[in-house]
Amino acid sequence: MKFPGRRKNKHYFPVAEKERVDVSKNYTDDDSFHIVGIDQPLVDIECEVDDAFLEKYSLIKGQSQLIDNKTCDEIYSLLKEQKKIKGEFAGGTVGNTLHNFCTLSEERAVLLGAISKNITVGDYSFKYISSTSSKVDLNHLQPCNSSMGRAMCFITPDGERTFGISKGCINDLTPDHIPPTIIENSTALLISAYILRDEKWPISRSTIKACEIAKEAGIPIVLTLGTSSLIEEKREFFIQFIQKYVNVLAMNTDEARALTGIDDPLMALEHVLDWTDITLLTVGAQGLYVGALVDESVARKTEHELHTKSIVNYNQYEYSRAMKRTECKKPIKVYSHINPFMGGPQVIRNTNGAGDGALSALLHDMSANRYHNKKVPNSPKHNANYLTYSSIAQICKYANRVSYEILSRNSPRLFRGLPEREESLEEASYWAK
Repeated sequence: MKFPGRRKNKHYFPVAEKERVDVSKNYTDDDSFHIVGIDQPLVDIECEVDDAFLEKYSLIKGQSQLIDNKTCDEIYSLLKEQKKIKGEFAGGTVGNTLHNFCTLSEERAVLLGAISKNITVGDYSFKYISSTSSKVDLNHLQPCNSSMGRAMCFITPDGERTFGISKGCINDLTPDHIPPTIIENSTALLISAYILRDEKWPISRSTIKACEIAKEAGIPIVLTLGTSSLIEEKREFFIQFIQKYVNVLAMNTDEARALTGIDDPLMALEHVLDWTDITLLTVGAQGLYVGALVDESVARKTEHELHTKSIVNYNQYEYSRAMKRTECKKPIKVYSHINPFMGGPQVIRNTNGAGDGALSALLHDMSANRYHNKKVPNSPKHNANYLTYSSIAQICKYANRVSYEILSRNSPRLFRGLPEREESLEEASYWAK
């Protein structure tokens, strides 16, 4: 499994000579450290419009909303004729995250969803498959007779993005196409709030089934929130769902506010950690936060300067590694924050997918933890049942770097790993924490 940057194993797996442990004889290269995701596979179509265009088609600025196929065809034809279409990419928040996870880790991921049965060169389904990493296993997609889903991304002159979703077959995944063994042998199950919008949808019922399988098998369930309007609309449902199933929650400030009613990022994290085990919160130009639970006995103090915001010395234990609440005798809440990498790109080409990129880094770290546990089970790194391989401070650094790479390009998907670079001893020491 590949790790960020050009580093020697002794830097990422720091074992002193006197503590050196043997690789497990039970470990084989055939062991899988894959993650499974359930998504509404669709194609993102980016286009430039003005506010009057949004008003004409009753689109709420900055939100994600459904549009019928006829309206989508009309809009697409009009904007194509006016040469306002800027790009067509494989999309879907879970699909983007799985693709980026595979690009970073070079590990396999499995996508569950529905796609058009009849695929021809150049159509939407073809574009989706051809721009998805070959490491993403599409063999378990459910074939359907209806068209591929489309997400029209309308970019106004102020840079705000508004989404109009034409469903096609995106919600047609049925419970009988959920493979229990694939989920039970995975590192994590990744889902999004979008697929839980309507409990009558087949994909919603399928997701509940998958969550039950994962929960029974002890597989971490990761939920990424999609849009604040959906969270506001079904706030109580999502709170109950998170409390029942979710171990890792990813969101931005708008979604955090809709879920908790709290504006302050740290206080929102503190609140959400009553419901789940790890929370990734992106805060735009202010970078990102990670909050997690850890048992007090294995909490590790930071070597960095202590910071106080709405929580005094909030980063005091940011060198701790995340754990499930059920694995903690005395759980405590730990937090870390990082500002944008190098202050952020000089030119932000695309904000769509930056949060998905950050989440893919966290998933890579969770998969790395399982990888190392299998490879070196007697390592001091596994003195407790952790969810992550790295400290939450290091996860912030990695997630931040991936987000930067997404922001600096015109696509929500990575098509190469992070740039390789030689690291100083100080950097290597930091990554080892």
